[in-house]
Amino acid sequence: MKAVNDAHELEYGNKPDVVAKAPGRFHLIGEHSWFFKDKTMSMAVNLPVYVAISKRDDTSVKFYFHQLNERKKASITSLKLKKEDRWANAIKAIIYGFTSAGFTLGGMNITIYSEIIPSAGFGITTAAKAASALAIKKLFTLNCSEMELLQVIERGNRRFLQTNNYIADNFTALFAKKNNILITDHFKNTWDYIPFNFEDKKILLVDTKVPRVEVWNEESLHEPQYALIMGDMRERKPNVYGGWRYIDDVTDINEQLSEVGEDARRKLLSVLYEHNDLLNAREGIEKGDFFKFARSINHSHETMRDMFNISCPEIDWILKRVNELEPNLDFVRNPVTCGRITGKGFGRCLYAIMREGDMENFKAKIAEFEKIFGFHPDVYEVEPADGASLVKD
Repeated sequence: MKAVNDAHELEYGNKPDVVAKAPGRFHLIGEHSWFFKDKTMSMAVNLPVYVAISKRDDTSVKFYFHQLNERKKASITSLKLKKEDRWANAIKAIIYGFTSAGFTLGGMNITIYSEIIPSAGFGITTAAKAASALAIKKLFTLNCSEMELLQVIERGNRRFLQTNNYIADNFTALFAKKNNILITDHFKNTWDYIPFNFEDKKILLVDTKVPRVEVWNEESLHEPQYALIMGDMRERKPNVYGGWRYIDDVTDINEQLSEVGEDARRKLLSVLYEHNDLLNAREGIEKGDFFKFARSINHSHETMRDMFNISCPEIDWILKRVNELEPNLDFVRNPVTCGRITGKGFGRCLYAIMREGDMENFKAKIAEFEKIFGFHPDVYEVEPADGASLVKD
């Protein structure tokens, strides 16, 4: 907090009136199946973004990102989306979300403080939005419920940024609980928690620095006909978490997918497998069965790599080394480590979960990766964290 307060005071000449923070996050499974009203398993992590704000006497808004040493400016009365404003557009979207709903705001000096820059992934931009929303609500004493706060973020995303509104991102940033995983049900528009009690394991996030490359347009899969097909393959199961799962009879699956092209068929199959992997991973966590959880995570990566086509050789190389941390031939059936690509895919980020004793060996593999591929990854040891909150001195 001292560093945040000092950065704000040095930039604007006064300490902030309010400071909020929100966690980074990653999705373990299911971030690509929201269109089909499936589920997403996410973890908020202790990579916080701080947003410090003080009031101004005019209608101007000034933005300062401390780590980037960048400054932007705007006006409450004439907010505009500007390509060159990059990270500041996310905060402007939240301001728009409030003003477009009739909330009255004044001028602000805003400082963003984050050790992880937005381009790295790990939910940093969403965290900045969540922390800004909470800080602005407090600063102007707005009568704004949790649901209205979610609507503020949604309006900012859809109307100002002209992007999709990913509720799993928003739920995790705002409502996560320490030592818990959060599961978003996109059909019910709700979230749920499950304690993550594998205390003997370490969680690592890796930013490989491999540039993302768009191999195919994922939105080409977002067609009503595909949603109908996936809906027809659901089976009601009262004893299953969420009340349903996809069918597993190969003949029935082939019949349902018989009228779609091979590429779409493969990707729709991966959506089906992904949901069932999530259910199995959740059951593994609930029962304290790391083997079952890890099998589901590893299988999900294989699906993303081979069928959904979003991995890359560099990420696959690291995850193969994760699997090799335990040379036991029984690894496939009873894995003691696991990992998966996370985020948009086509490069950049992965997570790995392993024993503490494997950490040094893994870091040696990362050094080997640097020599082979020429990229210099950042590795973060993380743990499940709470969602957005106001911060006191």
